[in-house]
Amino acid sequence: MINLSVKLNDWTLKNPVIPASGTFGYGLEFSMLYDLNVLGAFSTKGTTWEPRVGNPLPRIAETASGMLNAVGLQNPGAQAVKSLYFPAIRRVFSDKLIVNVGGHDEESYIKAVELLSDDPIVGAVELNISCPNVKAGGMAIGTDAGLAAGLTAAVKKVCRCQLIVKLSPNVTDIAAIARAAEDAGADGISLINTLLGMAVDYRTGRPIIANTYAGHSGGAIKPVALRMVHQVAKAVKIPVIGMGGVETAEDVIEFMSVGATAVMVGSKNLTDPFVCKKIIERLPSVLQELGTDDINTVRGRAL
Repeated sequence: MINLSVKLNDWTLKNPVIPASGTFGYGLEFSMLYDLNVLGAFSTKGTTWEPRVGNPLPRIAETASGMLNAVGLQNPGAQAVKSLYFPAIRRVFSDKLIVNVGGHDEESYIKAVELLSDDPIVGAVELNISCPNVKAGGMAIGTDAGLAAGLTAAVKKVCRCQLIVKLSPNVTDIAAIARAAEDAGADGISLINTLLGMAVDYRTGRPIIANTYAGHSGGAIKPVALRMVHQVAKAVKIPVIGMGGVETAEDVIEFMSVGATAVMVGSKNLTDPFVCKKIIERLPSVLQELGTDDINTVRGRAL
């Protein structure tokens, strides 16, 4: 019997595969394609206290081995998510989920976390201090260890479940940011969010994305993500969730080898909506190839 279950502190996931925030909506569209209960969990679209319409169009562009996005946390707001989306999710998903929370200042983060974390469907809040596509909050907080620690400590006081802090790769020392979040009370770290990038139309010489800059994700960023997950896993004692260019079961094993407890799948959901299901089905065969029947034995092999 192959064991795929992993533990995020006291929360046991049936497997380590988690669709990443911003690539899976609130799960409802994907529930029409396959049974979401095969997933370890999933992370919701970034949710803020107030509704957001997001950034102007165009805000998505394909790249050679990935994509750029500057959606800008478009969402219906925390109150609508709790009252309308959570009941709908419960009808198609029996486990707990991770709710990704964004904000533009400390108060907006606190209000959203306090409201959303009080619902029993939420197993963890993923504190988004790393989004590069908003003018306030997001990456502006996550690139400063002091600001990251201050927000983490403030939110921790009202969070009624595990608090996972999502980090930006757009920093010089990601381990220092991770340690600051851990010291401030974070129960886990997730990384990496998108790398800040740009696309230009050679015909006009103008940026393709209306915001000019956007978050780059997909297979191209995987080596950077692996390096940063490795650095953070060595620096902290709390669980680490790795992501960045994950497309296959073998990628999941690589991220666990550098210290991740669980792994999020992002952009690939947009080109293959069945990818998470395929990865989960493939993992037992990969473990058999490695001569183990427990996925936890591969964690940290590269540390």
